Amino acid sequence: METKIKWGIISTATIAMEQVIPAMQISQCCEVVGIASRNHRKAQKAAEQFQFAKAFGTYEKLLADEEIQALYIPLPNHLHVQWSIKALEAGKHVLVEKPIGMSSAEAEKLVAAAQKYPHLKIMEAFMYRFHPQWVGVKEIVDDGAIGEIKAIQASFSFFDDDPESIVNRKEYGGGSLMDIGCYPISISRILFGGLPKSVSAKIEYHPEFGIDTLAACILEFEQGMTTFFSSIRAVDDQTVQIWGTEGSIRFKRPFNPAPDKKAQIQLVRNNKKEKIKFDKCNQYTLQADAFSRAILDDTEVPTPLSDAVDNMKVIEKIIESDKLGRRVAI
Repeated sequence: METKIKWGIISTATIAMEQVIPAMQISQCCEVVGIASRNHRKAQKAAEQFQFAKAFGTYEKLLADEEIQALYIPLPNHLHVQWSIKALEAGKHVLVEKPIGMSSAEAEKLVAAAQKYPHLKIMEAFMYRFHPQWVGVKEIVDDGAIGEIKAIQASFSFFDDDPESIVNRKEYGGGSLMDIGCYPISISRILFGGLPKSVSAKIEYHPEFGIDTLAACILEFEQGMTTFFSSIRAVDDQTVQIWGTEGSIRFKRPFNPAPDKKAQIQLVRNNKKEKIKFDKCNQYTLQADAFSRAILDDTEVPTPLSDAVDNMKVIEKIIESDKLGRRVAI
């Protein structure tokens, strides 16, 4: 009985080299057998580093390899949909980095393409969803431990002013909203249980690069609101706090806690503070195993593509709100 999925990696992107590939190598259900780069030498170097059997000098050659069953795609945002469709056409399962694409319309094209291959699995890679702290918090919220959620505050920021960095390239889908603002949007939709009714936003754009360097947003849901900001010109930081009618939850590091340390949240209810710790884990490993398990067991992937489309819709409405200078409905 098959116990591991054989993976190929399209590109030697930083997130792949530093986070995802090492995580997959310690997973239970993954075996990475090859990596591709448009620079064959880079592919060979990466293959040697990780002891992969195969290195490909083009993405097409990797797609043509019959041994590889699934692909991880960490390409720049503007290439996500294009190469995900090519991978499906080549008969490969696809785990593609967030955000799913450049727009909700482009994401819908991927949804339509995926429907032609119902036997293949495809999912957007939002790794935080698989960390036990978020699984635990969702259970706490669903159990009513803090009552009805009324407000969420979140932030995600880091500083990067390198003109060559992907986050500073508009044509690649750069900017704070696409890179990190998508996280507060995603967690808000999960916790409030759907799309917001409306959004309000103010965005600062770089005068030369054209990408958003700072976005401050309000998401209005039926039962409460989220306020958040994202920035690629502020100190490295991330926060999430959730307030309910009977308690609150605060994260120590919500989106990428260190894999070698226990994650921690603070739960406040009945005027008492409780620190809850979660076992050390690598959320990228958990993500890879969850997706691989869906392939092995032929079950639904943990997060459908429709979720990725919805996240893009909110990002677009945030941009529209800033452009119009008013709140816009979704």
